[in-house]
Amino acid sequence: MSNIQTGRKTNYRWVICAMLFFATTVNYLDRQVLSLTFEDFIRPEFHWTDSDYGNITGIFSLFYAIAMLLAGRFVDWLDTKKGYMWSIGIWSFGACIHAVCGILTSSIVGIEDLAAVAVAETAARIALLSSTFFIIARCILALGEAGNFPAAIKATAEYFPKRDRAFATSIFNAGSTIGALIAPFCIPPLAAKWGWEAAFIIIGGIGFIWMGFWQFIYKKPENNPAVNKAELDYILSDDVVESAKPVVEEAPAKKISLLKCFTFRQTWAFIVGKFMTDGVWWFFLFWMPSYLKTTFGLSSTDPKFQWMLGILYLIVMISIAGGYLPTLFVDKKKMNPYAGRMLAMLIFAFFPLVALAAQPLAHVWEWWPVILIGIAGAGHQSWSANLFSTIGDMFPKSTIATITGIGGMAGGIGSFLIQKGAGALFDFSASSGLELFGYIGKEAGYMIMFSFCAVAYLVGWIIMKVLVPRYKAVEI
Repeated sequence: MSNIQTGRKTNYRWVICAMLFFATTVNYLDRQVLSLTFEDFIRPEFHWTDSDYGNITGIFSLFYAIAMLLAGRFVDWLDTKKGYMWSIGIWSFGACIHAVCGILTSSIVGIEDLAAVAVAETAARIALLSSTFFIIARCILALGEAGNFPAAIKATAEYFPKRDRAFATSIFNAGSTIGALIAPFCIPPLAAKWGWEAAFIIIGGIGFIWMGFWQFIYKKPENNPAVNKAELDYILSDDVVESAKPVVEEAPAKKISLLKCFTFRQTWAFIVGKFMTDGVWWFFLFWMPSYLKTTFGLSSTDPKFQWMLGILYLIVMISIAGGYLPTLFVDKKKMNPYAGRMLAMLIFAFFPLVALAAQPLAHVWEWWPVILIGIAGAGHQSWSANLFSTIGDMFPKSTIATITGIGGMAGGIGSFLIQKGAGALFDFSASSGLELFGYIGKEAGYMIMFSFCAVAYLVGWIIMKVLVPRYKAVEI
């Protein structure tokens, strides 16, 4: 007999979690194509500087920030299933159209072999035109990708009770790490064999396949025939429901206006947590391939380069356990979920401090930066999983995607400042011969960036704690 008939608890919530994991994996694969083709394929063809690349990644982050503010509201309005479908459809289209940027640039300047141009004025025009087209494509990508986390967090809140949400979030959030781990092994070989354009098209097309599965798999738990009463009771175990009543909402959920969301200290705590730390993860994601090229002279098609990035993100994978830590605090120490999460986040805020040693140890052994940045990245992902889950602790389900979007906007703005600043810093340090702490040129620039990344989490945690010193749910 089936679980539905016998009353044995089904586990369909983990099927949903797996779908969220795969979507997030695809999300980060699409995001990584540019960083893994930049140094060896795109920079030489379009004559880009670090500032050009910083502008593209920075504007992507800024547009992502604006889109996040709207995406959360959009997902709350359309609801989880349709919101996610629109989101991944738009970002997959945006990923694919990167492939036409070179064609458009060539047609406007009237030169087929852009990489062979030696005239500085023409090269500058090619860089400007091509980077503009890439920015447009990145903005479309950002518009769609902005919906991923609001929709995923909303789906997690619908399918998991509070005590399990951080763990479920850490699992689907690990898709970002898996995507980043897989990327160096598949994207550079694709670009080398069929051209960088093919890498964007092939990786971007995966999202359309995911959409077909999502259409048939996702339903609200109370309307899903694959979820039996035992599992539904577990999912809704945070709610006080009389056993004689059907497990459905008796009245439409109350909404909080967008402006009113900014009146809560809880919202500002989430904003600070995202603003201070999202850009750190994106800096590692966008600039580590360039760092390996600059510091060790490794090409993206070099197996050593691929394994170094692969090992880095394999280390980040230990963050899956990070979402389980507050569950131990809740079950063993009897802490409320918010207090357990804040304690866990404090612990994880110390992990990125190891990035302070990444540049000093780079010339002792080239694997040290890989290991240390991997540990810092694991700290970020564990921090992030718990940070996302604080929304479900303090806000009603009807507003979760909106608050997620607001925080995402703050994270995007922080990332814009870091990406834009990093590009300008690296160009300046290389041209001026900047000397700092015994490092010269771009190495001095990386020392500055790694130092900021190391302390950002502790600063963010302290401000969050001041804003919301103890658990307090938002009442509407």
